[in-house]
Amino acid sequence: MFSSVRVSKPSAGSVKVVFSSGPLAAKTTRAVIEAAKRPGFKFEAGQIAESFGAGGQAIVVGVGKGSYCDWRNAAATLGRFASQLGLRNLALSGPHFHDTEATMVGEAFGLLGWNPVLYRGTGAGPRRAMSIVLQSDDKKVQAALRMGLEIAHCTNLARTLVQTPPNVATPDFMADAAKQIAAETGLKLTVMKGKKLVDERMVGLLTVGKASVHPPCFIRLEYCPKGREKDAPVVLLGKTVTYDTGGLSLKDRNGMRGMKVDKAGGCAVLGAMYAIARVHKPDVRVIGLLVAAENCVSDEAYRPDDVITFRNGVTVEVTNTDAEGRLVLADGLCWACEVEKARCIVDIATLTGGVIRALGTVYAGLFANDEALFNSMQMSGNATDEMLWRLPLHLRYRDMMRSQVADIVNSNLNGMAHPVQGATFLEYFVSKGTPWAHIDMAGHGTVERDSGPLVAGPTGFGVRLMSEFVRGL
Repeated sequence: MFSSVRVSKPSAGSVKVVFSSGPLAAKTTRAVIEAAKRPGFKFEAGQIAESFGAGGQAIVVGVGKGSYCDWRNAAATLGRFASQLGLRNLALSGPHFHDTEATMVGEAFGLLGWNPVLYRGTGAGPRRAMSIVLQSDDKKVQAALRMGLEIAHCTNLARTLVQTPPNVATPDFMADAAKQIAAETGLKLTVMKGKKLVDERMVGLLTVGKASVHPPCFIRLEYCPKGREKDAPVVLLGKTVTYDTGGLSLKDRNGMRGMKVDKAGGCAVLGAMYAIARVHKPDVRVIGLLVAAENCVSDEAYRPDDVITFRNGVTVEVTNTDAEGRLVLADGLCWACEVEKARCIVDIATLTGGVIRALGTVYAGLFANDEALFNSMQMSGNATDEMLWRLPLHLRYRDMMRSQVADIVNSNLNGMAHPVQGATFLEYFVSKGTPWAHIDMAGHGTVERDSGPLVAGPTGFGVRLMSEFVRGL
């Protein structure tokens, strides 16, 4: 939609844009007053009215009740309107348009600017897009607009990685993406593969990834402010299954298409670490972990009935090779607890189809063993419009995961409480006393049609949520 989005002072010929939730003061220009009096205009979020007067074109944008969601959606509607009419310079103002609101407006325009067509060839013709300038005479608002654009830039990185097809986005490709981010931001990078994974007993990664010609890897990024080197870190952990065939428990043709999105959790962690190091720069030590593997079929593939032993001693009977995400996440949780000695852990994954049946695409599922962490995650989700709904963790669910030959199964095939099964499994790999939250973002990796500030395709869900959570610590 936009080839670029910039921020500047107002200039001659700019279109005056006023955001408002209700009737405007009499001192406002005549063109703005006339626009706001258009029939049917009620200042609802995303409503737009325009007028032409002696001072030029004026637009009034309704922001409804002024919630975070209202502001982003209003800005997105404005962005699409400006794109359709070719409006390249927008002078933004409003009675409640300050730095917080400007950040959300910048985010919305930045998210709208993402191009999902990564591989446009000669058959498609050139992309039609225009540059746009967001203007304000308030320096704080200008800075906030830029911050919003930067946050969107980090989110768009995750969207691009999710959109990248599996013949390109292998585990090594994800490690290279992390390397580029580390080089740009100064994050410390470690990548483990091959014998190192064996030495560190990363049995989940090794088991899931052994059928693929693209070997698995464990990716670690560290953000550490000066003087925080000995602090227990916040750990962000992302499932990064670059493609999921289901393994020997093979998906059908309708279930397999789109499985490049199964790396969305890891992409979100990369984007969040990028935002933490590039934009927010909190005074908190943060570790980002990506457990990257491809779940394929070959004579090396792991089988239902296999039993594997994780580094914390928990034994797992494999009942379903398509429940592979929890196996690789288990490695990351063990590492976060035993090696990183985490202050708290947040993992994010496209883990279960069951969470989509339970919650649809409005909320993502949130499980937490700590009330303070739950509250912080929920508030962060509300602030970024990546909303979370708490689902239960209870000791009684553990009975459902018992195995006759090992400690637990990776999936109970009775089909009940599937999202809870996934979280209950993961809890076996979290050390007692470690605050932990699990986000099941299945159903949120992509949107099928334009929605708010998002265009059809990957959403980057979790980037803003996790970076906002860390910023607030």
